Formats: sequence, structure tokens, C-alpha cells
Amino acid sequence: MPSAISERFDVLVIGGGPAGIAAAVRAAESGVGVGIVDDNPAFGGQIWRGKSEDEQPREAARWMRRLSESRITKLTGLRVFHQPETGVLLAEKNENLCELRYRSLVIATGARERFLPFSGWTLPNVMGAGGLQAMVKGGLPIRGKRVVVAGTGPLLLAVAAYLRKHGAVIPAICEQASWGSLAKFAGALWRHPAKVARGFRLKGELGTVPFAASSWPFAAEGKEKLESVTISRNGKTEKIQCDYLACGFHLVPNVELALLLGCGVENGCVKVNEWQRTTVENIYCAGEPTGIGGVELALTEGQIAGLVAAERVKEAREFFRERKKGRHFADLLDQTFRLRRDLAELPTPETLVCRCEDVTYSRLKACSSWREAKLHTRCGMGPCQGRVCGPAVEFLFQWTPESVRPPIFPARVENLAAVRATAPQNRSL
Repeated sequence: MPSAISERFDVLVIGGGPAGIAAAVRAAESGVGVGIVDDNPAFGGQIWRGKSEDEQPREAARWMRRLSESRITKLTGLRVFHQPETGVLLAEKNENLCELRYRSLVIATGARERFLPFSGWTLPNVMGAGGLQAMVKGGLPIRGKRVVVAGTGPLLLAVAAYLRKHGAVIPAICEQASWGSLAKFAGALWRHPAKVARGFRLKGELGTVPFAASSWPFAAEGKEKLESVTISRNGKTEKIQCDYLACGFHLVPNVELALLLGCGVENGCVKVNEWQRTTVENIYCAGEPTGIGGVELALTEGQIAGLVAAERVKEAREFFRERKKGRHFADLLDQTFRLRRDLAELPTPETLVCRCEDVTYSRLKACSSWREAKLHTRCGMGPCQGRVCGPAVEFLFQWTPESVRPPIFPARVENLAAVRATAPQNRSL
């Protein structure tokens, strides 16, 4: 039997990115007992984690300092995988099983990159844009390497600027949105001056790096690893020699934990009311799981959720106007970077869609639903639990995932056995 650790909190926050940090800090400053959990070794999320104090934006440094100075139980490297009963979550760290009890819960599980399959996308060195950035933060040498950055969304520019700053050569940034959509987006940013300033700063950092709209990866080529990528630009193809392809088609909200807990989800996002409360009592949600809106909106929603969870409702209302402004930007993102249907034509019959179970596009095309695909091909049943192929098949075939079952992350057999041994006889995994 694995060793077990038990913790109890008035407010428990799952997720250590901007939304989770803001929720935990605000709740703790209200005087209640708070715990914050993240499955990474450090807090900050993809956007803040791994940066030195000199690299951190002023706002990020301020929130990280407030987190470190607050009386919060900070649990890193801990991955939640199951809810055995209401008000209790189970997580594991290495060989240890951890029981987390709470009165109120704030879900701030962030988002992940969306991947779309195309010929050669499984070659070594074809990576997610944010994934490659994270690896460079972790020490991957990138100086002198040629990196094509492709997909859609503001993340592309940020990643390209970061890689260039660390010595990479960027032969092209390929954005699938049209110049018309991007122009409308730029024209609507007058209400968000901070975004405009950030855009100009990124433009300065990128210098003369070529940027192509209505452009996306058509195929990746190489023998043992990536050697070149063929891109489609305004209907014409062009081959670019490169060492890495950093590719991501915007972001997908991480809603698996919310679904497991019974929270309502609509259009791929967790449903919340004006207080960031989900459809389940005492469970709140903030940040990207409620809709992709950027760090400012995540911080605002996190503060509202943390204050309401700590029963400081009046103070939470003061952030409503700021949240409305942030949601306007979220709507702009959705309209501008919505995926065009041309991208659904990229896979060939032999292209792998589910990498974990080696399921090809042709096998999935023979199915009529996500459930049928799982039953006949095991698509979505591998180690990633559908986190990569799920959003892809949703886009390719308009299938909707039908359920989430524990464990929502791969867990050690002895920890699953421990859950089984302590569960009532009529409850099963």
C-alpha cells in the first residue's frame, strides 16, 4: 500500500498559472486556509514559469512575490487523477498518494495547444510551439537552429520572439488566419492599449522575420527526423529547410477535471455564472477553462473566484468591469483565429491521428462517432487520454467527447488499488 498524505483546506486551487495564483492569493489574503496544487515543479504556468526575475513582466513578478509571501500551502509536482467522493480529490506525487479535502474548490487548469494532423507531423523535431519554448527554457540548445513557427494565434509571435532571442533562426512564421481577419483584429484593439504595446514590442523583437497570413504546414519531410516543411501560402506550396517545426493551432481549454466533477461544459468551456461559480455547488472555475482570453482575463477571473470562494463577494464585484473588457478581447481572439475548414483536408488516409494507439485517418473516417471510434480503434484511450487526438477529431469530424472517466491522468496501479480498497462496495473506478 503506498504511503498516503492528507491535507484539508477551506479553499483548494488546482492549477498554478496566473488564474490559480490570483485565486489562491486573494483567498489567502481574506484569512482562510488555502492550498494550491500544480503538477509542474514550479508555479507560473506556461506563460510565467521558468523565467528569471529580469525576464518576468512586472505584473508577473508582483503576483509571484505575493504568492511566495502569502500563507498558502504550496504543493508542486502533484497530479490530481480522481474524485472518490464529494469534497475530496486524490492526487499522486512520485510514489505517494495524496488526499486533498476542501470546502470550496477553484479549478484553474489552464489550456493546452491544439494539434492538427498532417503528413509528417509525427516526425522527431515537429513539436508544439509552446512545447518547444518549454524545452528551450529547460535547456534545449536552439542557437543557430532553423525553426519554422506555424499554426494560429498570438502564441506564435511570442514563441518566435523567444526562440529568436535565444539564437534561433526563424525563416518563416505561418499564420492560418487571413490578412483581412488580422486587420480587423488589429483595428479592434484600440480598447486594449496594453495589447497594442505588447504587439509593437514583439514586432520589434522579431525584426525582419517573414510573416505569412493564410499560410499553414502542408507536410513535414525527413528520413529519421525533420529536414524540411512544405507550407501552403495562398494556395501555393513552398518548401523550407529547417531543424524544427514549432506548430500549434491556438489553445484548447483543459476541462477534464471539471467534467469529472460534474460541472457543466458548453462549446468546450466550463460554464460559470457572474461569480465564476460552476454548475456544481462550491466549485468555481477561472482562466482558460472558461474560454481562451489571455493572462489579464485569467488574473481577473482568478481574483473573483478566490474572493467569492473566501466569501468576500462584495470585493469580487469590483472586478466585473475589468472582466467584461477581458471577455471582449476573448471574443476577438475566437473570431480572428477560428480554424478554417481547409485544415481538415490536410491528413492523408495513412496519416496518424491518434499517436498513442497508431490510429490512422482512414480508420477514423470509417466511424460515425467518438464512441464508435474508441470501441473500434482505441482512439483517445492511450496515455494522453485523448488530450492530443480529441481536439483534432472534434475539428476533423465534428465529434463531441461523450464522457470523462477516472483516472483523468495515468496513475500508478497501487494508487488505483488504494482507492478501490477504501471505496464503498458500490462505487467503482
